[in-house]
Amino acid sequence: MSRPRIAVFSIATTLLLGPVALGSPEVDSGAEEPTTSVTIYSSADPAGFDPQRFIGQQRNGGDFNFASQVPGFGVVRQTRSFELRKGLNEVSFTDVAAFLDPTSVGFRDLTDPRTAVLEQAFKFDLVSPSKLLEKYLDQEIEITVTEGDGTRTIAGELLSSSQGRLVIQTEAGLEMVDASDARISLGSLPDGFLTKPTLVWMLDAARGGTHEIRSTYQTTGLTWRADYNLVLNDDDTAADVTAWVSLLNVSGIEYPDAKLKLVAGDVQKVRPAPRMRGLAMDMAAEGAAGKVAGFTESSLFEYHLYTLPRTTTIARNSTQQLTLFPAVSGVEIAKELLYAPTSPVGWGREPYMNPGFIPGGSEKIGVYVAFRNDVENGLGIPLPKGRIRAYKQDAADGSLEFVGEDLIDHTPRNEEIRIKLGNAFDVVGERRVVDFKIDKARKTMSETVEIEVRNQKDAVQTVVIREGLYRWRNWEMSERNLPFERVDANTVEWRVDVPPEGEKTVRYTVRYTW
Repeated sequence: MSRPRIAVFSIATTLLLGPVALGSPEVDSGAEEPTTSVTIYSSADPAGFDPQRFIGQQRNGGDFNFASQVPGFGVVRQTRSFELRKGLNEVSFTDVAAFLDPTSVGFRDLTDPRTAVLEQAFKFDLVSPSKLLEKYLDQEIEITVTEGDGTRTIAGELLSSSQGRLVIQTEAGLEMVDASDARISLGSLPDGFLTKPTLVWMLDAARGGTHEIRSTYQTTGLTWRADYNLVLNDDDTAADVTAWVSLLNVSGIEYPDAKLKLVAGDVQKVRPAPRMRGLAMDMAAEGAAGKVAGFTESSLFEYHLYTLPRTTTIARNSTQQLTLFPAVSGVEIAKELLYAPTSPVGWGREPYMNPGFIPGGSEKIGVYVAFRNDVENGLGIPLPKGRIRAYKQDAADGSLEFVGEDLIDHTPRNEEIRIKLGNAFDVVGERRVVDFKIDKARKTMSETVEIEVRNQKDAVQTVVIREGLYRWRNWEMSERNLPFERVDANTVEWRVDVPPEGEKTVRYTVRYTW
């Protein structure tokens, strides 16, 4: 689909003249400040975000609005020098993002704050072969076509260019040529055509000379996500942790030697339509990262800001990975086997009195890994949401083998991270209701449950058994063969050690009243 011929035009307002928020305050910078800085906000779903989908769409010349479907946006700040004369000036600010929002543009003359913006236009109707041919209607052109093993040159007046075919008036008569098979030679580029998206300002300068002008704007087509890797040790008590940032740039331009910032948090932004989601993307994971300086973290409003302490080039139409923080070795972890055969339910006006009613939980025993995100554990920085993958070393050949993955949400420092890696193979559980009694007249019922865990490994396995007491909110444990821990109002847990190639049974009776 071709781009609509639009030049967005606006009269200057306080938005154009005042400071711009969203991570790009207008503060004068020193001589060594990068001329370009980019702050990227992300709403990408780590489970379903596929950057390659957008890369392919851009390269294939897809829908012009596809960049608005990218789950995130960027705030770009650029500083450039212009020669202005006193009074009115028309200034073209080229090499801006193709998908910038013209209503978000901020302007500041760092040399003379008195410079005012009177009008602004965003021009992105860029040159294309079809548009060039339209400009050459009724003019002389020359084309070369293939005929057999050779070529033939046709020169004449271009009468029509439509649906991929050219009609040329030659001295010998009319020639109709398939444009897809022809090499077309034209003169110079006609006036009015753009090769790059451009902001055009009408400025009123109080004095002439060289002016440093800073422009700030929002653009779609930029986003990022975090990816984490855990390499577990032999006995699953510690892990090495690496973290990566994956950037996506389909905003239409490259940002060379840019100062890069990332914002993590649930930032509210008005969207005209629901965003689209793609498929999952996998990154290469094997191999530890070197001791490379990563991003520095700081607070920004109710969010967290990650700043790269060096400049980087954000390539056009590409994805790239940067180290979020240096690799951390020896992070203490705890592995947990969890059997939760029932799931929590909401109560209605009456208790669940059907003897066969059991809210479905997991029939398998889940394998979890947990660790504290604190300084004592080698971490202690807010972690952006992302995908976390776990690996273990194969003792036979030393290679890293994938053992599971999960997602984490934005996690503050000093909080626990708990991920599920899969289900146990050699440890299984079975739950049975062995007795159920109900007395509707006395509004009581009792249920006796046996939960058996069997371990086919040659080592003791500690299993957490979690039960939801789901029939009604008022209950008491009238009998049990092992002590339990009350987790919340209607959830209890047992922690049992199951012997090698052995089993362990939890039996309890719960009495409900209403």
